[in-house]
Amino acid sequence: MSRPGLIDQLSLFSAALRNRGLTVTADQTTDMARALSMVDLSRRSQAEAALRSLTVTDPGQIPLFDQEFEIFFGHFSPPEWVNRGPGEPESDDASYAIQGLAGSTAADATGQGGASAVERISSRDFADLDDDDLQEARRLVMTMMWHPTDYKTRRWAAGDGSRPDLRRTLREAVGPTGDMMAMSWKRRRRKERPLIIIADISGSMEKYADIFLVFAHAAQRRLREVEIFTFSTHLSRITEDMRRRDTKAALARVADRVTDWSGGTQIGDALAEWNRRWSRRLARGGPVVMILSDGWDCGDPAVLSAEMARLARSVHQVIWLNPLAARASYQPLTRGMQAVMPSVDQLLPAASVSDFRGVVRVLDSVAGARR
Repeated sequence: MSRPGLIDQLSLFSAALRNRGLTVTADQTTDMARALSMVDLSRRSQAEAALRSLTVTDPGQIPLFDQEFEIFFGHFSPPEWVNRGPGEPESDDASYAIQGLAGSTAADATGQGGASAVERISSRDFADLDDDDLQEARRLVMTMMWHPTDYKTRRWAAGDGSRPDLRRTLREAVGPTGDMMAMSWKRRRRKERPLIIIADISGSMEKYADIFLVFAHAAQRRLREVEIFTFSTHLSRITEDMRRRDTKAALARVADRVTDWSGGTQIGDALAEWNRRWSRRLARGGPVVMILSDGWDCGDPAVLSAEMARLARSVHQVIWLNPLAARASYQPLTRGMQAVMPSVDQLLPAASVSDFRGVVRVLDSVAGARR
Protein backbone atom coordinates (compact mmCIF):
# COMPACT_ATOMS: atom_id res chain seq x y z
CA MET A 1 0.00 0.00 0.00
CA SER A 2 1.40 3.37 -0.95
CA ARG A 3 1.75 6.03 1.69
CA PRO A 4 -0.93 8.76 1.71
CA GLY A 5 0.09 12.41 1.47
CA LEU A 6 1.38 14.13 4.53
CA ILE A 7 -1.47 16.62 4.66
CA ASP A 8 -3.98 13.74 4.70
CA GLN A 9 -2.05 12.03 7.49
CA LEU A 10 -1.84 15.15 9.62
CA SER A 11 -5.48 15.96 8.89
CA LEU A 12 -6.45 12.84 10.85
CA PHE A 13 -4.35 14.00 13.77
CA SER A 14 -5.84 17.51 13.51
CA ALA A 15 -9.38 16.08 13.48
CA ALA A 16 -8.60 14.12 16.64
CA LEU A 17 -7.34 17.29 18.32
CA ARG A 18 -10.48 19.18 17.29
CA ASN A 19 -12.60 16.43 18.84
CA ARG A 20 -10.75 17.10 22.10
CA GLY A 21 -11.60 20.80 21.96
CA LEU A 22 -8.44 22.25 20.35
CA THR A 23 -8.86 24.72 17.49
CA VAL A 24 -6.83 23.38 14.55
CA THR A 25 -7.56 24.74 11.08
CA ALA A 26 -6.66 23.43 7.64
CA ASP A 27 -3.94 26.02 7.15
CA GLN A 28 -2.43 25.03 10.50
CA THR A 29 -2.25 21.45 9.23
CA THR A 30 -0.10 22.69 6.36
CA ASP A 31 2.07 24.59 8.85
CA MET A 32 2.44 21.37 10.85
CA ALA A 33 3.78 19.63 7.75
CA ARG A 34 6.31 22.39 7.21
CA ALA A 35 7.32 22.28 10.86
CA LEU A 36 8.06 18.55 10.66
CA SER A 37 10.36 19.20 7.72
CA MET A 38 12.46 21.51 9.90
CA VAL A 39 13.15 19.18 12.84
CA ASP A 40 15.00 15.93 13.40
CA LEU A 41 12.24 13.36 12.93
CA SER A 42 14.36 10.63 14.52
CA ARG A 43 13.83 12.44 17.82
CA ARG A 44 10.27 12.17 19.05
CA SER A 45 10.62 15.15 21.42
CA GLN A 46 11.41 17.53 18.55
CA ALA A 47 8.48 16.40 16.44
CA GLU A 48 6.13 16.55 19.43
CA ALA A 49 7.31 20.06 20.34
CA ALA A 50 6.90 21.23 16.73
CA LEU A 51 3.30 20.03 16.50
CA ARG A 52 2.42 21.22 19.99
CA SER A 53 3.68 24.75 19.32
CA LEU A 54 1.23 25.08 16.42
CA THR A 55 -1.87 23.61 18.06
CA VAL A 56 -1.84 24.29 21.81
CA THR A 57 -3.05 27.76 22.81
CA ASP A 58 -3.73 27.17 26.50
CA PRO A 59 -1.76 25.26 29.16
CA GLY A 60 -4.88 23.23 29.95
CA GLN A 61 -4.76 21.77 26.43
CA ILE A 62 -1.30 20.22 26.87
CA PRO A 63 -2.51 16.95 28.49
CA LEU A 64 -5.11 16.52 25.73
CA PHE A 65 -2.48 17.06 23.04
CA ASP A 66 -0.06 14.64 24.72
CA GLN A 67 -2.74 11.96 24.88
CA GLU A 68 -3.59 12.25 21.18
CA PHE A 69 0.08 12.39 20.20
CA GLU A 70 0.67 9.16 22.13
CA ILE A 71 -2.28 7.52 20.42
CA PHE A 72 -1.02 8.46 16.96
CA PHE A 73 2.75 8.11 17.36
CA GLY A 74 3.51 6.34 20.63
CA HIS A 75 2.99 2.66 19.82
CA PHE A 76 4.95 -0.06 18.08
CA SER A 77 2.08 -0.67 15.66
CA PRO A 78 1.45 2.76 14.10
CA PRO A 79 -1.89 3.67 12.56
CA GLU A 80 -2.72 1.98 9.29
CA TRP A 81 -2.00 5.11 7.28
CA VAL A 82 1.66 5.07 8.37
CA ASN A 83 3.42 2.45 6.20
CA ARG A 84 7.04 1.54 5.70
CA GLY A 85 8.56 2.47 2.39
CA PRO A 86 10.61 0.00 0.31
CA GLY A 87 13.56 -1.25 2.31
CA GLU A 88 12.56 0.46 5.55
CA PRO A 89 13.16 -1.85 8.55
CA GLU A 90 10.61 -2.35 11.28
CA SER A 91 11.17 -0.34 14.43
CA ASP A 92 9.93 -0.67 17.99
CA ASP A 93 10.60 3.00 18.67
CA ALA A 94 7.86 5.61 18.68
CA SER A 95 9.96 7.73 16.34
CA TYR A 96 9.27 5.26 13.51
CA ALA A 97 5.69 6.44 13.19
CA ILE A 98 6.90 10.00 12.96
CA GLN A 99 9.68 9.15 10.50
CA GLY A 100 6.98 7.62 8.31
CA LEU A 101 5.94 11.18 7.56
CA ALA A 102 9.38 12.32 6.47
CA GLY A 103 9.54 11.05 2.92
CA SER A 104 7.00 13.44 1.47
CA THR A 105 7.16 16.34 3.94
CA ALA A 106 8.49 19.05 1.66
CA ALA A 107 6.51 18.00 -1.41
CA ASP A 108 3.21 17.42 0.37
CA ALA A 109 3.40 20.63 2.40
CA THR A 110 3.07 22.65 -0.80
CA GLY A 111 1.46 20.07 -3.07
CA GLN A 112 3.11 18.90 -6.32
CA GLY A 113 0.36 20.47 -8.37
CA GLY A 114 0.63 23.84 -6.64
CA ALA A 115 -0.62 25.33 -3.40
CA SER A 116 -3.46 23.67 -1.51
CA ALA A 117 -6.99 25.02 -1.77
CA VAL A 118 -6.57 26.73 1.58
CA GLU A 119 -3.33 28.37 0.47
CA ARG A 120 -4.94 29.56 -2.76
CA ILE A 121 -7.77 31.17 -0.82
CA SER A 122 -5.31 32.65 1.67
CA SER A 123 -3.34 34.47 -0.99
CA ARG A 124 -6.27 35.79 -3.06
CA ASP A 125 -7.82 39.23 -2.70
CA PHE A 126 -11.11 39.14 -0.78
CA ALA A 127 -12.73 41.07 -3.63
CA ASP A 128 -12.01 38.16 -6.00
CA LEU A 129 -13.53 35.39 -3.84
CA ASP A 130 -16.96 33.87 -4.37
CA ASP A 131 -19.38 33.30 -1.49
CA ASP A 132 -18.04 29.84 -0.59
CA ASP A 133 -14.42 31.00 -0.61
CA LEU A 134 -15.34 34.07 1.43
CA GLN A 135 -16.91 31.82 4.03
CA GLU A 136 -13.70 29.80 4.22
CA ALA A 137 -11.68 33.02 4.45
CA ARG A 138 -13.82 34.14 7.39
CA ARG A 139 -13.20 30.82 9.12
CA LEU A 140 -9.45 31.08 8.59
CA VAL A 141 -9.41 34.61 10.00
CA MET A 142 -11.51 33.57 13.02
CA THR A 143 -9.06 30.81 13.98
CA MET A 144 -5.78 32.69 13.64
CA MET A 145 -3.19 32.17 16.39
CA TRP A 146 -2.23 35.11 18.64
CA HIS A 147 0.79 35.35 20.93
CA PRO A 148 0.84 39.00 22.08
CA THR A 149 3.98 40.40 23.67
CA ASP A 150 3.70 42.09 27.06
CA TYR A 151 5.40 45.38 27.82
CA LYS A 152 6.85 46.83 31.01
CA THR A 153 4.59 49.34 32.73
CA ARG A 154 5.71 52.17 35.02
CA ARG A 155 4.37 50.33 38.06
CA TRP A 156 6.51 48.05 40.21
CA ALA A 157 5.58 44.73 41.79
CA ALA A 158 7.23 42.39 44.25
CA GLY A 159 9.35 39.78 42.55
CA ASP A 160 12.77 38.71 41.39
CA GLY A 161 13.77 42.05 39.93
CA SER A 162 16.70 44.42 39.81
CA ARG A 163 15.41 47.20 42.10
CA PRO A 164 15.48 46.98 45.92
CA ASP A 165 12.05 47.02 47.56
CA LEU A 166 12.93 49.04 50.68
CA ARG A 167 9.38 49.28 52.03
CA ARG A 168 8.90 45.51 51.91
CA THR A 169 12.40 44.91 53.26
CA LEU A 170 11.76 47.10 56.33
CA ARG A 171 8.31 45.63 56.88
CA GLU A 172 9.66 42.08 56.89
CA ALA A 173 12.55 43.08 59.14
CA VAL A 174 10.10 43.29 62.06
CA GLY A 175 9.89 39.86 63.68
CA PRO A 176 12.02 36.89 64.67
CA THR A 177 14.09 37.09 61.47
CA GLY A 178 14.62 40.81 61.65
CA ASP A 179 18.27 40.56 62.62
CA MET A 180 19.09 38.97 59.25
CA MET A 181 17.58 41.87 57.26
CA ALA A 182 16.83 39.90 54.07
CA MET A 183 16.66 42.20 51.07
CA SER A 184 13.45 42.21 49.04
CA TRP A 185 13.38 43.16 45.38
CA LYS A 186 10.83 44.39 42.89
CA ARG A 187 10.41 44.47 39.15
CA ARG A 188 8.36 46.33 36.59
CA ARG A 189 4.87 44.96 36.09
CA ARG A 190 4.14 43.56 32.65
CA LYS A 191 0.92 44.11 30.78
CA GLU A 192 -0.58 43.26 27.43
CA ARG A 193 -0.80 46.40 25.34
CA PRO A 194 -4.40 47.53 24.60
CA LEU A 195 -5.63 47.50 21.01
CA ILE A 196 -8.00 50.02 19.44
CA ILE A 197 -9.54 49.08 16.08
CA ILE A 198 -11.16 51.69 13.82
CA ALA A 199 -12.76 50.30 10.65
CA ASP A 200 -13.81 52.21 7.53
CA ILE A 201 -17.22 50.86 6.40
CA SER A 202 -17.75 53.32 3.55
CA GLY A 203 -18.78 52.28 0.04
CA SER A 204 -15.23 51.85 -1.25
CA MET A 205 -14.43 49.46 1.63
CA GLU A 206 -17.56 47.33 1.40
CA LYS A 207 -15.71 44.25 0.10
CA TYR A 208 -13.19 44.30 2.96
CA ALA A 209 -15.06 45.66 5.99
CA ASP A 210 -16.93 42.40 6.64
CA ILE A 211 -13.74 40.31 6.86
CA PHE A 212 -12.03 42.97 8.93
CA LEU A 213 -14.85 42.94 11.49
CA VAL A 214 -14.47 39.15 11.67
CA PHE A 215 -10.79 39.80 12.38
CA ALA A 216 -11.74 42.38 15.03
CA HIS A 217 -14.08 39.89 16.69
CA ALA A 218 -11.29 37.30 16.79
CA ALA A 219 -8.94 39.90 18.30
CA GLN A 220 -11.46 40.73 21.01
CA ARG A 221 -11.75 37.06 21.97
CA ARG A 222 -7.98 36.54 22.16
CA LEU A 223 -6.71 39.81 23.65
CA ARG A 224 -7.55 41.33 27.02
CA GLU A 225 -8.27 44.95 26.08
CA VAL A 226 -9.78 45.66 22.66
CA GLU A 227 -11.98 48.58 21.65
CA ILE A 228 -13.69 48.54 18.25
CA PHE A 229 -15.12 51.45 16.24
CA THR A 230 -16.55 51.87 12.75
CA PHE A 231 -16.89 55.01 10.66
CA SER A 232 -18.20 56.24 7.36
CA THR A 233 -20.06 59.51 7.81
CA HIS A 234 -19.73 59.32 11.61
CA LEU A 235 -17.98 57.29 14.31
CA SER A 236 -19.72 54.37 16.07
CA ARG A 237 -18.40 52.42 19.07
CA ILE A 238 -19.33 48.73 18.66
CA THR A 239 -17.19 47.19 21.42
CA GLU A 240 -20.13 45.88 23.44
CA ASP A 241 -21.95 44.56 20.36
CA MET A 242 -18.86 42.57 19.39
CA ARG A 243 -18.59 40.90 22.79
CA ARG A 244 -21.08 38.23 21.75
CA ARG A 245 -19.29 34.92 21.53
CA ASP A 246 -20.85 33.90 18.22
CA THR A 247 -19.29 35.85 15.34
CA LYS A 248 -22.42 35.84 13.17
CA ALA A 249 -24.58 37.10 16.02
CA ALA A 250 -22.07 39.85 16.80
CA LEU A 251 -21.90 41.02 13.19
CA ALA A 252 -25.68 40.88 12.84
CA ARG A 253 -26.02 43.09 15.92
CA VAL A 254 -23.51 45.56 14.48
CA ALA A 255 -25.31 45.59 11.12
CA ASP A 256 -28.58 46.48 12.84
CA ARG A 257 -27.14 49.23 15.04
CA VAL A 258 -24.69 50.99 12.73
CA THR A 259 -26.53 53.29 10.34
CA ASP A 260 -23.87 54.60 7.95
CA TRP A 261 -22.84 51.45 6.04
CA SER A 262 -21.53 52.12 2.51
CA GLY A 263 -21.82 55.87 2.93
CA GLY A 264 -19.33 58.59 2.18
CA THR A 265 -15.96 58.74 3.91
CA GLN A 266 -15.23 61.43 6.49
CA ILE A 267 -12.02 60.12 8.06
CA GLY A 268 -10.96 63.44 9.55
CA ASP A 269 -14.33 64.02 11.22
CA ALA A 270 -14.36 60.46 12.59
CA LEU A 271 -10.88 60.84 14.09
CA ALA A 272 -11.87 64.24 15.51
CA GLU A 273 -14.80 62.62 17.29
CA TRP A 274 -12.53 59.89 18.64
CA ASN A 275 -10.01 62.43 19.90
CA ARG A 276 -12.73 64.49 21.52
CA ARG A 277 -14.87 61.75 23.10
CA TRP A 278 -12.66 58.70 23.61
CA SER A 279 -9.00 59.65 23.70
CA ARG A 280 -8.71 60.46 27.40
CA ARG A 281 -10.71 57.39 28.37
CA LEU A 282 -9.08 54.80 26.11
CA ALA A 283 -5.57 56.08 25.37
CA ARG A 284 -4.27 55.11 28.81
CA GLY A 285 -1.79 52.26 28.87
CA GLY A 286 -0.14 53.12 25.58
CA PRO A 287 -2.53 51.35 23.17
CA VAL A 288 -1.85 50.37 19.59
CA VAL A 289 -4.37 51.90 17.18
CA MET A 290 -5.17 49.96 14.03
CA ILE A 291 -7.12 51.75 11.29
CA LEU A 292 -8.54 49.99 8.23
CA SER A 293 -9.18 52.31 5.30
CA ASP A 294 -8.19 52.77 1.68
CA GLY A 295 -7.66 56.47 2.36
CA TRP A 296 -10.34 57.78 0.01
CA ASP A 297 -11.69 60.77 1.92
CA CYS A 298 -14.35 63.37 1.14
CA GLY A 299 -13.30 65.75 3.90
CA ASP A 300 -10.71 68.45 4.36
CA PRO A 301 -7.14 67.03 4.19
CA ALA A 302 -5.92 69.64 6.66
CA VAL A 303 -8.45 68.45 9.25
CA LEU A 304 -7.50 64.84 8.63
CA SER A 305 -3.78 65.60 8.98
CA ALA A 306 -4.27 67.52 12.24
CA GLU A 307 -6.58 64.95 13.84
CA MET A 308 -4.33 62.07 12.80
CA ALA A 309 -1.32 63.78 14.36
CA ARG A 310 -3.29 64.37 17.55
CA LEU A 311 -4.30 60.72 17.73
CA ALA A 312 -0.72 59.52 17.11
CA ARG A 313 0.59 61.65 19.98
CA SER A 314 -1.75 59.98 22.45
CA VAL A 315 -1.00 56.31 21.65
CA HIS A 316 1.97 54.00 21.41
CA GLN A 317 1.75 53.18 17.72
CA VAL A 318 -0.54 53.66 14.71
CA ILE A 319 -0.89 50.83 12.19
CA TRP A 320 -2.78 51.65 9.01
CA LEU A 321 -4.24 48.75 7.02
CA ASN A 322 -4.99 49.48 3.39
CA PRO A 323 -6.29 46.76 1.04
CA LEU A 324 -4.77 48.62 -1.91
CA ALA A 325 -1.30 48.30 -0.36
CA ALA A 326 -1.29 44.62 -1.34
CA ARG A 327 -0.66 45.66 -4.95
CA ALA A 328 3.00 45.70 -5.94
CA SER A 329 2.66 49.07 -7.67
CA TYR A 330 0.76 50.77 -4.85
CA GLN A 331 1.87 54.19 -3.64
CA PRO A 332 -0.04 56.19 -0.95
CA LEU A 333 -0.71 59.10 -3.28
CA THR A 334 -4.37 59.89 -2.58
CA ARG A 335 -4.79 63.10 -0.62
CA GLY A 336 -6.21 61.17 2.31
CA MET A 337 -3.20 58.85 2.55
CA GLN A 338 -0.78 61.74 2.06
CA ALA A 339 -2.46 63.52 4.96
CA VAL A 340 -2.14 60.58 7.38
CA MET A 341 1.21 59.05 6.40
CA PRO A 342 3.40 61.41 8.52
CA SER A 343 1.59 60.07 11.61
CA VAL A 344 1.48 56.38 10.61
CA ASP A 345 4.09 54.04 12.10
CA GLN A 346 3.36 51.09 9.80
CA LEU A 347 1.39 50.78 6.57
CA LEU A 348 0.31 47.18 5.96
CA PRO A 349 -1.75 45.45 3.26
CA ALA A 350 -5.11 43.96 4.27
CA ALA A 351 -6.61 42.33 1.17
CA SER A 352 -6.22 38.61 1.94
CA VAL A 353 -5.97 36.02 4.70
CA SER A 354 -2.20 36.00 4.24
CA ASP A 355 -2.12 39.76 4.79
CA PHE A 356 -4.00 39.37 8.07
CA ARG A 357 -1.53 36.71 9.20
CA GLY A 358 1.14 39.34 8.72
CA VAL A 359 -0.93 41.81 10.74
CA VAL A 360 -1.15 39.32 13.62
CA ARG A 361 2.63 38.87 13.58
CA VAL A 362 3.10 42.64 13.77
CA LEU A 363 0.59 43.02 16.61
CA ASP A 364 2.23 40.15 18.52
CA SER A 365 5.60 41.89 18.30
CA VAL A 366 4.54 45.41 19.26
CA ALA A 367 6.11 46.16 22.65
CA GLY A 368 8.62 48.45 24.30
CA ALA A 369 8.49 51.77 26.14
CA ARG A 370 5.81 54.34 25.65
CA ARG A 371 6.47 57.28 23.44
